[in-house]
This record gives sequence, C-alpha cells and structure tokens, in this order.
Amino acid sequence: MTVIDIRKVGDPVLRQVAEPVTVFDAELHRLVDDLGETLAQSRGAGLAAPQIGVGLRVFAINPDLPGNDLGLDHLINPGLEFPDDEEQYGPEGCLSIPGIYLDTRRRLNVVARGLTKHGDPVQIVGAGLLARCIQHETDHLDGVLFIDRQDAEGQERILTTLREAAWTDARLQVSPH
Repeated sequence: MTVIDIRKVGDPVLRQVAEPVTVFDAELHRLVDDLGETLAQSRGAGLAAPQIGVGLRVFAINPDLPGNDLGLDHLINPGLEFPDDEEQYGPEGCLSIPGIYLDTRRRLNVVARGLTKHGDPVQIVGAGLLARCIQHETDHLDGVLFIDRQDAEGQERILTTLREAAWTDARLQVSPH
C-alpha cells in the first residue's frame, strides 16, 4: 500500500467523469488499498480515485463512520437511490480543497449499490454523515465538487478565496452541475 498525493482543486482530473471499472484484478486491489491508506493518512471521511489521479469509479470511505454497520471501506461503480425527500444542511469539506468547509445541502438518506474489489455486489444504507460522504464521493466520480453545490453568491466567495490561496490554480471555475 502506498500513500498517494491528493490532487487539488484546479487539477483537470477532478472535473472528468470517471470510467466504470470492468476488470477486477490485482491492479484494482492495489488501487483500493492505496485509496484506503491515503484516506487513513489524511484522516478524511472519504476519498475518490480521481482525487489521486485515477479516472475510475472507485472510492474509499472511513469504515468507522457512524451508521456504517458493514464496516464498508470502499465502493466500486456506485449507484445511488434516495428513499425519501429529506434533506440535511451542514458543514462539508474536501481533501482536494483543504481548509474550506461550507454548509452544503445533501439528501439525508441514501441507498448505495455497487461492487467490492472482488466484484461482489454490496449495498449500504446510509443516513446523516455517512449519506453525505457517499454523495460527496459519488459526485467526485461525476466530476462534481462540493463547491458546485453552493448558490451563485457562495460560489463567487469561494472562488475568490481559492484564487488567493498559494496552492491553487488561478484558472478555477465552478461546474454547471
């Protein structure tokens, strides 16, 4: 297992739609392990493959998140369903946008179906923080960042702040998603 550098906002890979995983081999196992190791090192809640420069539909989540009764630590080719219309509004951050936390609207409950690194089907039902994390990481697989989920005024404030940060690319923009 290897800790991989996390790509920061402005890196084009974060805006690309990731490709579905079709081969479940040692290389995929290594990717899942590297995602888990990198996530553990960063002390985050989740980390998607595009965040380490890999354009595949894979993400790691912290197995200790509240409500993660399965102890699931990754999901491949996720599909999300929402059992109700309940929403949550609260703070959210991103390892690709360090130091920025914004109140973000998400669905309160989610059912995520996907595959394990062995190709076995798995389903996780999440609420609260777990649901937020699953939606956030799935967004990464679609080239969407949580700053895209802010209103126009909030997006402009964020972009101004990010453009002034020494580690960002001055060509930042929000996605139309």
